[in-house]
Amino acid sequence: MIGAVAGDIIGSVYEGNPIKTKDFPLFHRQSRFTDDSVLTIAVAKAIMTGTTYSKTIREIGRRYPDAGYGGSFIHWLFSENPQPYNSWGNGSAMRVSPVGFAFDRAQTVLREAEKSAAITHNHPEGIKGAQAAALAVFLARMGNDKDTIRKEIEHMSGYDIKQQVHEIRPAYSFDISCQGTVPAAIIAFLDSTSYEDAIRNAVSLGGDSDTLACITGGIAQAYYQRIPKKIVNTVKEIVTPDLWDILEAFCVQYGIKIENTS
Repeated sequence: MIGAVAGDIIGSVYEGNPIKTKDFPLFHRQSRFTDDSVLTIAVAKAIMTGTTYSKTIREIGRRYPDAGYGGSFIHWLFSENPQPYNSWGNGSAMRVSPVGFAFDRAQTVLREAEKSAAITHNHPEGIKGAQAAALAVFLARMGNDKDTIRKEIEHMSGYDIKQQVHEIRPAYSFDISCQGTVPAAIIAFLDSTSYEDAIRNAVSLGGDSDTLACITGGIAQAYYQRIPKKIVNTVKEIVTPDLWDILEAFCVQYGIKIENTS
């Protein structure tokens, strides 16, 4: 959860200015949270409160109309009768990490990931991307090793995630599709040595940096179990108090450790 939001904030500076290196400052004076964070936190609130994904995403999303949503999503967000629009974009996967943290059975995770995606991204690739990202978080949280996580995700999704970051980085480019984003984000995690290293991997691919790092960050937090205190403190400083309160409440409710921010 916080790992996903931190990834979004770190990657936000590089979304329009892609880089191909892991050597960059984690935070910048222009670092900000984007729609990735807003919608991730909305999914978390829906899970905590038992309200529908559609209702809670619309409630919280409307508070932040300038967060950086895509055109189709903005239309859905402010529609009086919102309907799914058959998207295969990576928006379904960027917001799904709370599902992997909250539920304790793989089949439940897959079902809830589909529900969270299908309100907008009801294309098969949009649903599969969300399910793969959520399952990766779940498998990491449950203590599986990386080889097991890789095999389970490949079996579930058909994604080829055997490569390493240095192999995909040279040819990788900006891609908003689930099929172009989710495998790369999972590779960034699998080829990492720590939470921070995973985020640097994701950003260094030079693609949709905030979304890549958001997806990678959720998985990396679940696996490594710890995010450096400095990163957590910076997230708390950047997100608004109402969003932080939801983040914190979700972590407390589902037993996710937060480094002391005092």
